[in-house]
Amino acid sequence: MALQISAGMRYPRPPDTPIVVRESSPISPRPPKLLDRVREANRLRHGSRSTEKSYVGWIRRYILFHGKRHPAEMGAPEVTRFLSSLAVEGRVAASTQNQALSALLFLYRHVLHQDLPWLDDVVRAKRPARLPIVLTRDEVRAVIFELDGTPRLMATLLYGSGLRLLECARLRVQDIDFATNQIIVRDGKGAKDRVTVLPAVAKAPLARHLQRVKRQHEADLAHGAGWVELPWALARKYPNAGREWPWQWIFPATRFYFDRATGQRRRHHLHETVVQRAVIEAVRRARLAKRATPHTFRHSFATHLLEDGRDIRTVQELLGHNDVSTTMIYTHVLNRGPAGVTSPADRVLDP
Repeated sequence: MALQISAGMRYPRPPDTPIVVRESSPISPRPPKLLDRVREANRLRHGSRSTEKSYVGWIRRYILFHGKRHPAEMGAPEVTRFLSSLAVEGRVAASTQNQALSALLFLYRHVLHQDLPWLDDVVRAKRPARLPIVLTRDEVRAVIFELDGTPRLMATLLYGSGLRLLECARLRVQDIDFATNQIIVRDGKGAKDRVTVLPAVAKAPLARHLQRVKRQHEADLAHGAGWVELPWALARKYPNAGREWPWQWIFPATRFYFDRATGQRRRHHLHETVVQRAVIEAVRRARLAKRATPHTFRHSFATHLLEDGRDIRTVQELLGHNDVSTTMIYTHVLNRGPAGVTSPADRVLDP
């Protein structure tokens, strides 16, 4: 009887048969996608996350605008056509158009490494000189008194310390010095640190707020959470620092999130839109005839300090401006311009 061997059967190898080991051909890793290369280039230069998000968004729009063509196949005409479309059809502001241009210049210079002469010839849109909206002291008081809880405390710091909204949201416990009445702003705009004033009126409410945040943090630790994101490579240098009290956000979010890379249950800082919505609603309830936002408190901080006779260089340092000319825009409400001039109509027509 013949033995039938099916394809799936195994049979013993005859002795003394050499075993041949075939080397598998190495699989070359797939090159990263273009937008991933943009993110990598931004992080290599320690760019902020907001810049990274903005650049990726503009580059994606640029590619879609030209029918998903690869940017390496395009040049000055395509960039100019895209920017013109933003201005003519999209009617975007000059600052928005310049932001899109900066994203494309970053793409060609630092990602595609194309040193093209036309990059320097692309014309940037001229930004109009806009005067900031400034609230009077009574208007500041009216708006802040319409706020409650955490938004009210944050608005007090925005006005009392001249903070940007994101700078306030990113404050950590160790950034507050109650003894010297100072706030340390870490990695502010332009990746700079600075020191500003802690208003005395905010010290007691802030201390009570920190007590509540600490109780919440201790409860998080008891449930296996309590982690926060650390800047740059500090998490590798200090593995447990993310659970320590000094690194916690002063204004934490109300919910956890799960970080897949580390497996940690973390809290992010309170999202800035929470304060934005609260301030806009407070301005409406205060019945102000001004279009005020959280950033208006920073404008008012600088203007009121100059009204009180503070040196403009001091105000520049508190705001973190690179150039004093940026700070000088707040002198428009002082008695050095139109506000200090008596109209000839008051002399001629006054009965």
